[in-house]
Amino acid sequence: MVKNTFISVISQEEKEENRGSVEFQIVGFTNKIRRLTSHLELHRKDYLSQRGLRKILGKRQRLLSYLAKKNRVRYKELISQLDIRDSKTR
Repeated sequence: MVKNTFISVISQEEKEENRGSVEFQIVGFTNKIRRLTSHLELHRKDYLSQRGLRKILGKRQRLLSYLAKKNRVRYKELISQLDIRDSKTR
């Protein structure tokens, strides 16, 4: 399953200690986004799932911008590990 492959990016010891960390939350949101995206490919008119996807995308974007401001190195590492696009700065 897709979820297991991306959660394994964070080691087992870190999972127990840092469940509330920004990186762990971003990984969780990324997994939900990928799962909802594959669901919406099959069910194009599922508007509630589309709304949920947009909300999760917004949450992840806010967390990514927070991480980019606080620690640019950790942000770059996480972006490369999750294989997601770098956000455009304003």
